[in-house]
Amino acid sequence: MTTTPTIALVTGGSRGLGRSAVLKLAERGVDAILTYKSNEAEAHEVVRQVEALGRKAVALQLDAGDSRSFAAFTQRVKAALSATWQRADFDYLVNNAGMGVAHATVAETTEDDFDLLFNVHLKGTFFLTQKLLPLIKDGGRILNTSSGLARFALPGYAAYAAMKGGVEVLTRYLAKELGARGIAVNTIAPGAIATDFGGGRVRDNAQLNAFVASQTALGRAGLPDDIGNAVAALLTDPSGWINAQRIEVSGGMFI
Repeated sequence: MTTTPTIALVTGGSRGLGRSAVLKLAERGVDAILTYKSNEAEAHEVVRQVEALGRKAVALQLDAGDSRSFAAFTQRVKAALSATWQRADFDYLVNNAGMGVAHATVAETTEDDFDLLFNVHLKGTFFLTQKLLPLIKDGGRILNTSSGLARFALPGYAAYAAMKGGVEVLTRYLAKELGARGIAVNTIAPGAIATDFGGGRVRDNAQLNAFVASQTALGRAGLPDDIGNAVAALLTDPSGWINAQRIEVSGGMFI
């Protein structure tokens, strides 16, 4: 008897937290459609690693800040599902794609930087999800990405954190509206993670890394696999009754 494969679509799955999520899902038997913005070679390396784990993956280009491209992207997703899995839908959507801009106070934040953050993190999440809703299997799950910065305040991150706060509200509305389809929608909120995000500040600035560690109950900055493991657990464990929740994965930062 042939078992229908489980498929996750992970935006920003070619690097950082998204890459870890794709690989941790693959270890649990989940195939992937992963997106990348510009580094195709990096994305195809992740595909190769997924295949080495015995799963299937497809990499598709996506600019998460360009909502005008989402309709065409959705058609590419349909084509990939049909060609690779002979399916018309997928199971899990992970809205992970994101970026940081220059560390700036409210007084210093430019409209261009604000608009960039808005287009990628909030508008992008809203309208990409909207376009993909017909392709998400009833009984599936959506996981949006927020930040610990939506709970605690650090000067210099106001614009970014405001977008993530919007994502958390959007999550609750999606959960309410999609309940009839059996789709659970939650938010995962990473703490400070040592990646190349935001210019690699947490990873490469020893003073900042030490500060994060000093303010975290478990005594260190987070690592990509801390988030990847949490994503995989939320999507693949029998946790479907968890719905409309914000799950912070920060090691106990600022508690």
